Amino acid sequence: MRTETRSYRTGDRERVLDLTSDAADFVAAEGSVDGLLQVFVPHATCGIAIIETGAGSDDDLLLALGDLLPPDDRWRHRHGSPGHGRSHVMPAIVPPHATVPVLGGRLALGTWQSICLVDLNVDNDVREVRFSLLA
Repeated sequence: MRTETRSYRTGDRERVLDLTSDAADFVAAEGSVDGLLQVFVPHATCGIAIIETGAGSDDDLLLALGDLLPPDDRWRHRHGSPGHGRSHVMPAIVPPHATVPVLGGRLALGTWQSICLVDLNVDNDVREVRFSLLA
């Protein structure tokens, strides 16, 4: 197994950040292997989603999460920005991990699938993502 942790700056706004090319580069460095790529964020307020990006789906995901988890004062977890408690609930909907098959040293994603970091927490602008290849 090989593991690497990378840092990403998500900024001061809600964000869906495409990690697919970094994941593909990580896997390609092992050569033509078969296995599983595990992508994990060691944070309590963000998640990993496999979705289509670039055609509005990433914005749609943020809108849907806003509807499900409004950024208001209903949350009991009350430190940070208003509505911050929802960021602590989001990983129950968008989990902090994803597993992707690797075939011949390439991610076996569908045509429109991308691996994305989903971050609603505007208080922390740097995120760690752990890539682990089990070959």
